[in-house]
Amino acid sequence: MSVTLVKKQPRPIEYDVADDDSVYVTRRPSSARKYQQPIQQGIADDLTAQSGPLIQRRRASKELNTNNGTMSSAVAPPLMEKRWKRFPLAAVLLGMGVTIILAVGLSFLGSWWRIHQDDMQYGRPRTFQFDAVVGHEDSASNPTHFILINLNRHVEIIELPGGDGAHAHIYLGPILFGDGQDLTPVTAQVQDVNGDGRPDLIVHIQDQTIVFINTGTAFRPQELGDHIHL
Repeated sequence: MSVTLVKKQPRPIEYDVADDDSVYVTRRPSSARKYQQPIQQGIADDLTAQSGPLIQRRRASKELNTNNGTMSSAVAPPLMEKRWKRFPLAAVLLGMGVTIILAVGLSFLGSWWRIHQDDMQYGRPRTFQFDAVVGHEDSASNPTHFILINLNRHVEIIELPGGDGAHAHIYLGPILFGDGQDLTPVTAQVQDVNGDGRPDLIVHIQDQTIVFINTGTAFRPQELGDHIHL
């Protein structure tokens, strides 16, 4: 009996194409491209037979981030543009708020200063006094003394003929309405407004004028039939 020896062929060495960096074509992120030299025909055929077409390896994503975590130039402009759009609105609102605060502050300061000046000049209650010769038992040496008072919004006029309080006359003026009217000054002057030669009493309350006609011994309120010229 004869035995035939069969020579065992050596097992071919397996070639893992994934471990061969020369198979992959890498591309640098720049305008200059470097092309790999053609692979020899024999090696290319073997690689094609084993693993199919050549596979291009994708570069690691970390190579794209070259700014050490900072925002890339492709993303920065839109975000900066949004911030720029929000900035003018905030500036406008801030400016409006400052303007309103300044306006209110200046208005309050002006009102306080006006009241302070009136306090220094007219006191509280608001009082105004002056002397004049009106022909009521008076003379240049002993003029009639007038006192005008805004007492809790009630205007009162006190006349002291010749400076004598024993013959005093009190005339009632209008009642003032509105906020702060108790601090409104009331002033007066004498002037002949009807042409009879006797000085009449003219009372000023803000932009309002009230006339009291001189009768020769006292004053009376203006009537419809009086012809006056201020």
